[in-house]
Amino acid sequence: MSKYLDGGITRNGEGEGGTAWNILGQRYFPKASCASTFAFETNSDPGQHVPVHIHPHQDEFILVQEGELQLKLDGVWQTARAGDLVRMPRGVPHGYFNKSDKPCRALFWVSPAGRLRELFETLHDMTDIPAIVAASKAHDVDFLPPEANE
Repeated sequence: MSKYLDGGITRNGEGEGGTAWNILGQRYFPKASCASTFAFETNSDPGQHVPVHIHPHQDEFILVQEGELQLKLDGVWQTARAGDLVRMPRGVPHGYFNKSDKPCRALFWVSPAGRLRELFETLHDMTDIPAIVAASKAHDVDFLPPEANE
């Protein structure tokens, strides 16, 4: 990963260099990456989610572009709709869930970038949940027990 951000435009519906990842059925597109930040688009169909987890070394943000997401942020359920910005400080448990009947598209970014892009490259097309949790932990993302999602 480059130390500095490259200038340019990453087109709507595309990832840098044409890259797209399938992470448990959700489509992720890397939008920009360098040492200080990593931005990616997610496309979540109804019922899809990322369970509650912690980034111990990164602040994370979500800009909802279409649809809505239900978030569990530090134990509190909240809803973010198109145009809303979600701020998730490092070390604070959070997860997102599309509990609506419509798809959701959102732009996420973390700062600093850490190893999140490398994690997504590893998770692409993986389906074994224990292996996904282990790979995530090895890349500085710690999932909480399933009851944290309730």
